[in-house]
Amino acid sequence: MEDLDQRILTLLASDGRMSFTDLGKATGLSTSAVHQRVKRLESRGLIQGYVATIDYDQVGLPLTAFISIRPIDPSQPDDSPERLRGIKEIESCWSVAGDESYILKTRVATPGDLEDLLARIRSAANVSTRTTIVLSTPYENRPVG
Repeated sequence: MEDLDQRILTLLASDGRMSFTDLGKATGLSTSAVHQRVKRLESRGLIQGYVATIDYDQVGLPLTAFISIRPIDPSQPDDSPERLRGIKEIESCWSVAGDESYILKTRVATPGDLEDLLARIRSAANVSTRTTIVLSTPYENRPVG
């Protein structure tokens, strides 16, 4: 495989929606030459499909979860909100009555990001967690009254 074909494959792997014009600029080829190479790569089976990538900064973070936290050692100071203030994925923090001390509303991009967030919350605040993932939101922020 030629270096230019490899470069095209690499570029398309990072952005499957890249235009032929942009591919041409990135490789030094004309738009028509890139188009011909891409079609040849498709016919050889080296490109079998295109996967859209999501820019979560533009569309928002799609996974919402409510994380209830409880201190591992209840004799320690109740400073979880301060310990967690710098974690940007935490949208809201409510002090609640019941088994847990606080409920956190969080938004992340992927389940893997949620897993990472849970580890950071547990470590930063020395708490145990219970997580509820939102499947859909029939309504939110309705006006009262």
